[in-house]
Amino acid sequence: MSKARAFSDMPLPLFACDAAEATAPEKLPSYIRDHRSRLRSRFLHGGAAAMPDYELLELVLFRAIPRRDAKPLAHALLSQFGDFNGVISAPLERLTALPGIGEAVAVELKIVEAAAHRLARARVLRRQVLSSWDALLDYCHTTMAHAEIEQFRVFYLDRKNILIADEEQARGTVDHVPVYPREVVKRALQLNASALILAHNHPSGDPTPSAADIDMTRQLQTAAEALGLALHDHIVIGKSVEVSFRSAGYL
Repeated sequence: MSKARAFSDMPLPLFACDAAEATAPEKLPSYIRDHRSRLRSRFLHGGAAAMPDYELLELVLFRAIPRRDAKPLAHALLSQFGDFNGVISAPLERLTALPGIGEAVAVELKIVEAAAHRLARARVLRRQVLSSWDALLDYCHTTMAHAEIEQFRVFYLDRKNILIADEEQARGTVDHVPVYPREVVKRALQLNASALILAHNHPSGDPTPSAADIDMTRQLQTAAEALGLALHDHIVIGKSVEVSFRSAGYL
């Protein structure tokens, strides 16, 4: 795509008068204005379920691209990253490497990602984990399934199995993340936790635990039990499925 045809990527207006200038209907070609109006109407009346990924992505891009057709960019993003989740979860440097993706578009996508993470987290924090297990798995998939490097999280529970803290302990490479059992149990004592749930992702998409995963989990279980802490589970997150150490018989 030539620079002349690259997507406009303008900073968002800070004041009402700027917004009126940036998005005034007469500034938009009628076919773009009508298309945006139809999409907004469909979203308001049918919700996200009534829209394919590229149309939902267009809605997100409208604010960042006020004067151009957002559909080609939506398709380009989906072609590059696979689906809506893949787009909003893509690393910033990979997003901005694409033609037409500047700060405004990247920020808009990252805001949506942050909102999704906050919403998923709110459904599990301060709640009884064993009765909201599906919500916990949804949160893990939302935050970790599309990550391109391994991440290791620990969920700390109180005596009633209520989630009192969710913390990312470490980030690694595409196939390894360093985990230090001593630091995990030390943090549990600081939080006055009684139990733990571990989670990490496999960027390859295959959640099958490796020998290193199994060995690390056993080390952490031994360290936790020595201090009276229970290790409820270790969840390995793949692209669309997960493996529970407890269900698979590793714990």
